[in-house]
Amino acid sequence: MADQIVVQAQRRTAAGKNFNRQLRRSGKIPAVIYGPGKEPLSVAVDPKSIRNILYSESGHNTIFTVSVDGKEHANAMVKDYQTDPVVGNLIHADFFEIAMDKLLELTVNIEIVGEAQGVKLDGGIMDLVTRSIQVECLPADIPESIKVDVSALKINDYIRVKDIQSVSNVRILTDPEVVIVTIVPPIKEEAPVEAPAETAEPEVIKKGKVAEEGEAAEEAKPGGKSPKPESK
Repeated sequence: MADQIVVQAQRRTAAGKNFNRQLRRSGKIPAVIYGPGKEPLSVAVDPKSIRNILYSESGHNTIFTVSVDGKEHANAMVKDYQTDPVVGNLIHADFFEIAMDKLLELTVNIEIVGEAQGVKLDGGIMDLVTRSIQVECLPADIPESIKVDVSALKINDYIRVKDIQSVSNVRILTDPEVVIVTIVPPIKEEAPVEAPAETAEPEVIKKGKVAEEGEAAEEAKPGGKSPKPESK
């Protein structure tokens, strides 16, 4: 929660590519804090603290406190971030300021629980069609994940959003008919197709060829057939 994680930030007035490069060389990255009806505040933060948040169980839904120049500033969440395309290091972050008494709309990951009967007994394959859903809740009620129990699913069974067990103080916004997970039949290996046998030369052709060869041999013998006289 917000009182468990504190991100230390320093206000920055300079900007531009050269300044940001110098800031990163010093071990910090530029960040911006913004919220409804408030002017964006430019700060510098330690990228390690942001990386720890992003890789925590609650990930980008983690609520933390931003302390600017040693003074508590606001509760916030990581709204967006940028990484270096070559080495993958964090190079910028956006923090969205939140009010603990205002509802939030956010994305929560699906967590599969159990082993489906259709997979365990019949060799089926589990297809996780939808990996996250949209929900609405207060910041203090944000779930780390939405659990979906697939234990009873057989081949061709599925679970839709409307089948998800309700979570306390959380309203699901995703279309109720959206399929979350299904069990598809095992893939059958097709028998190899044999190449068609070569077609034998028709017998009539063979006989004709043998006859021609026989006539030529007969004419070549002494006393063989004389050539037919040419007609005048």
